[in-house]
Amino acid sequence: MNPVVLLEIARQFLLLSLLSIGGANAIIPEIQRRAVEIEHWMTNADFSQMFALSQAAPGPNVLIVSLIGWQAAGVVGAVLAMVAMCAPSSLLTYHVANAWDRFREAPLRIAIQTALSPVTVGLILASGFVLARTIDHDWAAYAATIVTAAFALLTRVHPLWLLAVAAVLGAAGFI
Repeated sequence: MNPVVLLEIARQFLLLSLLSIGGANAIIPEIQRRAVEIEHWMTNADFSQMFALSQAAPGPNVLIVSLIGWQAAGVVGAVLAMVAMCAPSSLLTYHVANAWDRFREAPLRIAIQTALSPVTVGLILASGFVLARTIDHDWAAYAATIVTAAFALLTRVHPLWLLAVAAVLGAAGFI
């Protein structure tokens, strides 16, 4: 257990915690950049697999953070990453929620809430783009990603059906 790595895990996730407007999925591109490209704790393939595992597991989307901490520094890294990611934003949220409730009808509050909605959507779309870029490596995979995104956005087809179709295509060797 390297104390320098633990310090870096704490530093990275303390900073990312305060940027996670809309949840952990909104900052996936930045988490990926720091864990793969800057710190070299894992490869793009490792990151993609950990993301898939964290999404498949029951619980909050922030589970990816503990998996990254575990990859970088074992169990202590996993716990430290999760605490560093959750504590600052939780404390900030608690205090902001109290003020948010008191100023429910204030014009500034309404303007801030309206302005943050597209920011959150943009961050989540950027997350999807980064994940598609790290996973998709041929035309079939890109096509499956684009078709799935279009179906999810434009129809009322349940996403599990899309996942089932992709699984069958993958098992058949088309993707």
